Amino acid sequence: MKLFVSATSVFVRKVRVVVRERGLAARIEEISRLPVEAAPDLVAANPLSQLPALIDDEGVCWTDSGLISAWLATQGQGPRLLPDYGTDDYWRVRRVETAGAGLNEMMAKIVYENRRPETERSPFWLDRWEGNLKRAFAVADEMCPDANVFDMGTLTLGVAATFCDFRMTHLDWRAIAPRIAALQEVLERRQSFIDTYPK
Repeated sequence: MKLFVSATSVFVRKVRVVVRERGLAARIEEISRLPVEAAPDLVAANPLSQLPALIDDEGVCWTDSGLISAWLATQGQGPRLLPDYGTDDYWRVRRVETAGAGLNEMMAKIVYENRRPETERSPFWLDRWEGNLKRAFAVADEMCPDANVFDMGTLTLGVAATFCDFRMTHLDWRAIAPRIAALQEVLERRQSFIDTYPK
């Protein structure tokens, strides 16, 4: 299998953690790409030229970190990341995962806006998105389970928290989300998190 990656993408990191937790690292070749360059092999896997993108052993292309992670969670062996479909536990985990994915999406918007020339940035949207992010951290914190729970939901919250440390150093999210902070501290000790720490 081939996985198109970037060492700094929060969406890629989620997938790379799942790869390691499910014991799939030896079966997957990681290929570094920059989405803005629209490399032909990446575009062939994902016409949107977005990361991550996965090509499985049958040549099927998978896009979107949530979909790729859910599929990889059914491969290999390791911790069970998603409960049985339709159960109360399944929906609980998916709600937490969606909360973490929302954090990631909001931070990505802020990061990309800040990469524009300063004269072209929108103070209105940056302010609004940061306000959204703070509210979302507070809501995600309310649904955050015990720090020793490990599943697709807590995994996604953990990578979101570290991405905020990495890209938005001015934001004191720990004051807003102490339960997520406790979760992050536990998760970042796992080998899969150590191996995929953003650089």
